[in-house]
Amino acid sequence: MELSIPPPQIYVEKTLAIIKPDIVDKEEEIQDIILRSGFTIVQRRKLHLSPEHCSNFYVEQYGKMFFPNLTAYMSSGPLVAMILARHKAISYWKELLGPSNSLVAKETHPDSLRAIYGTDELRNALHGSNDFAAAEREMRFMFPAVIVEPIPVGQAAKDYLNVHVTPTLLKGLAELCKQKPADPFIWLADWLLKNNPNKPKLCHHPVAEGPY
Repeated sequence: MELSIPPPQIYVEKTLAIIKPDIVDKEEEIQDIILRSGFTIVQRRKLHLSPEHCSNFYVEQYGKMFFPNLTAYMSSGPLVAMILARHKAISYWKELLGPSNSLVAKETHPDSLRAIYGTDELRNALHGSNDFAAAEREMRFMFPAVIVEPIPVGQAAKDYLNVHVTPTLLKGLAELCKQKPADPFIWLADWLLKNNPNKPKLCHHPVAEGPY
């Protein structure tokens, strides 16, 4: 009896990159650098976030002196979010970006992207995820439908469902019982789409997503 051995799974690391509002006009130029650096642009979207959603995205910075200026800067105009993939994508993208303070980058890493495109400590042109956990959270924030590999299994899958799925699902089921719609499956599907907690909301005057 021959045993069927499944083919090995190939995991390619992904990270989130953001072209910030003040340099969106340099998008084509920056994308060319990204592609020449060995990255694949897996997904891309152009959107204008509200200050509230910028606050949610940068929740780890909440309470710091620069936080209000950061959310104002990031909501000042459209930005471009991209999922980049390649071997060691997170560390390599951070290396291309250089120091977070553009003034420091100009002194110590003059060939880095933040030295070239950034202005100062706040307006540093581009964003990159710090580590795998941050990349996973940020990619899901900007691209709610994205599948982040490796897909969790076992206890990790249960933990993920308990934290990210079950609370919203229970609210939807409770509302379903109250409403008693004629087609409960379609109603619940529509409710979950509208109430996805990871879906960024656009401002009252949204910028249409541009072509790839």
